[in-house]
Amino acid sequence: MEQITILHTNDLHSHFENWPRIRRYLAAAKASAQAAGHTVYTFDLGDNLDRVHPVTEATNGQKNVEMMNQIGYDAVTIGNNEGLSYMRPQLDHLYDYANFPVVLGNLLTKDTHEQPKWAVDHRVLTTPAGTRVLVLGLTAPYQLTYPLAGWLPIEVDDALTRLLTIYADDFDVCVLLSHLGVDVDRQIAKRYPRVNVIIGSHTHHLFVNGEQDHHSLLAAAGKFGRYVGKIELTVDGKHEVKAATASVVETATLPEDPADAAEIQGLHDLGTDILSEQRVADLPVTMEADLTGQPRLVREGLHAIAEYAGTQTAILNAGLFLEDLPRGVVNQNQLHQILPHNMHVMTVTLSGYDLWRLIQEFEMARLFLRHFHQKGMGFRGKIFGEINYLGIAYDQQTHQVTWRGEPLSPNRQYKIAVLDHYLFIPFFPTISIVGKNHILYQDLLREVFAKYLSTHYPLDKDERG
Repeated sequence: MEQITILHTNDLHSHFENWPRIRRYLAAAKASAQAAGHTVYTFDLGDNLDRVHPVTEATNGQKNVEMMNQIGYDAVTIGNNEGLSYMRPQLDHLYDYANFPVVLGNLLTKDTHEQPKWAVDHRVLTTPAGTRVLVLGLTAPYQLTYPLAGWLPIEVDDALTRLLTIYADDFDVCVLLSHLGVDVDRQIAKRYPRVNVIIGSHTHHLFVNGEQDHHSLLAAAGKFGRYVGKIELTVDGKHEVKAATASVVETATLPEDPADAAEIQGLHDLGTDILSEQRVADLPVTMEADLTGQPRLVREGLHAIAEYAGTQTAILNAGLFLEDLPRGVVNQNQLHQILPHNMHVMTVTLSGYDLWRLIQEFEMARLFLRHFHQKGMGFRGKIFGEINYLGIAYDQQTHQVTWRGEPLSPNRQYKIAVLDHYLFIPFFPTISIVGKNHILYQDLLREVFAKYLSTHYPLDKDERG
């Protein structure tokens, strides 16, 4: 009998406060398993980076890769935060200095339909006893947004069927690095008996003791580095899996080192220092934030997205802006702090009737969303906040909607600037049902706002340096 130990991490989202303990644990667990005669492999399931952290933002993810290099991963796959936080030219260079292979089997270049130059569609790891372990990686195939970033996503069944067919004679054990979510993992377990182990992520689920589903062992280690996963496989002389178990260790229970706090703080300081050197604009007044009102920041933001999108009207929620922007010279670090979201401007074109209906949806949700704790879909704040309009007015008594002071014409087409976030949350169905939507994917919201401020409140020569 042969013993294979698999160590795995996932969905760190740049939560570096757990990283020093994770790094030490992985090194110690690997050494211990090897001393016991086990073959050890270490994998990461994606979403290691998140641009909400200043050092990830400041280094375009290069610091994350540098820290992953400390582990000696045998393979990693990507999550949507790697795949969709950057346009293709940036992602093409994210792994230039990685010492690990990126395994990804369901993302191609949009123009040439080729495998990305920074990834392979599989890896076969052969143990000392001759067991061939096929490692596959699949990421959530967002059909709407990946093409906007320059990629062609392949549906899971199409990709997995193809890969298992091509490499059918090349492996004894199959391990899937899945950034697909728990529901898809369970479907794979039922449909693909040759996939022995599915290590899950994306939906941040936690399987403390794994989950046996048909022929597959499912494992998952939560989010933010709060847990590290461990899988034990027993393989017989015919290279068949005879036993498989999964467990996790809670990072908070691992010992701290006196140097940990300084390392964690140093990463934050490095990011803020780099971003603080990048000056953007010179504000004549303080622009205040207010979750439940119509603050100056939101008003400026409305004008910024309308100008960027080439529209006369816009809608924004006040909870997007997390802090005031003080008078004087503004830098990229301040903009990153007040707008940490992974969101893009989007135009929505609707008939007058459908625009009227959309505004009714905003108004019906207004009081609920004013204090609603919004999570996910690119939102990195806390509260959705007050809904604000530019160029649109709503009469609470008559329910009439006006466009720049004029009543809506039912059959006329109107184009408004909003955020792609509104398409992905369930409060405004008119957008997804009848909207002609165009996501302006090149820039994040804070980058749009930075361009607006630099144009309308420019630095003088001395401030630019």
